[in-house]
Amino acid sequence: MAQTIDIHTHWFPEAWPDFGKRFGGDDWPQIRHAGKGKAEIYLGEKPFRQIDARCWDAQARIAQMDRDGVDVQVISPTPVMFGYQRPAEQAAEAARFFNDALLEFCARGKGRFQPLCQVPLQNPKLAVRELERCMKAGHAGVEIGTHVGPKNLDDPDIVAFLAHCAQVGAAVFVHPWDMLGCDRMPNHMMPWTVGMPAETHLAIVALIKSGAFDQLPRELRVCFAHGGGSFAFLLGRLENAWKKHSGARGRSALAPQEYVKRFLVDSAVFDAKALEFLVSVMGDECVCLGSDFPYPLGEEHAGQLIRESRLPADAKAKLLGGNASRWLNLSGSHPSPPRRGSGGAPTHVTQPAHG
Repeated sequence: MAQTIDIHTHWFPEAWPDFGKRFGGDDWPQIRHAGKGKAEIYLGEKPFRQIDARCWDAQARIAQMDRDGVDVQVISPTPVMFGYQRPAEQAAEAARFFNDALLEFCARGKGRFQPLCQVPLQNPKLAVRELERCMKAGHAGVEIGTHVGPKNLDDPDIVAFLAHCAQVGAAVFVHPWDMLGCDRMPNHMMPWTVGMPAETHLAIVALIKSGAFDQLPRELRVCFAHGGGSFAFLLGRLENAWKKHSGARGRSALAPQEYVKRFLVDSAVFDAKALEFLVSVMGDECVCLGSDFPYPLGEEHAGQLIRESRLPADAKAKLLGGNASRWLNLSGSHPSPPRRGSGGAPTHVTQPAHG
């Protein structure tokens, strides 16, 4: 029987160094435990999110996976861990700690966890170095944000980094963070309900309209979180503009519809009709199960939306695991437990421009 693979899950370690004390700055993530498997994440002294032991306890995660019929979780950083706004050397040191800690955590999962690393994307040279170190150590790929400060994913250095991901066989998971327009959305969790879909849509459109997808190798395996944001619903609008106004074409060689098969999206749309529409636009080979485990706005029972949808059985099988297996480039019936980080940088690194 095919595996069920949840590609969109996050974690925090149970403890980590006080990077704020080490480097200075008032918005480094910190964890404060409250007992009984409860904790709260702070950004400096500002409360960010309440979490529980499923973030750091492998057995607690596996118990819920068993409950929901999930065989494998792909585990990626919570985006506040990225540190893109920090000096690159600081972000690189933090990334190295978190990446090695994630490998150690995944090794306790007995083959049921697949780790994605984080990199200091604000510095392409350091990002490539950390990616290569992590891929050698056992990571399946990398999670990146939808932008780095004012730079969208079509920035030449970021495009070069994505090309390098294709070269080394790293799966890429793009997750929204630091959402646009937050100063106009201070209430009602609108950064999550409005900003996240727009942020992800922007990332996809930037890669299409800039011509980046025309430059990037087809071997690149990239997946966008949260159903690709508003992209599927607005694809008709993009097509209409591309056909009727030359200024809307950017540098893309083809119409937007022609790029749909160049990337995948997850299933975190939380509505059966929305999921069915997403599959009708993207195709049943370009959508993967993603729950946003273990956070409160995630799918309560991972995979339930897909299983209870009106999609055909073969499409459900692809969404529940087949597409994710291809995205991760897994071989065999069960992935091997990741190895602990080696700690050594590779001797040869292909550098993007402007390092």
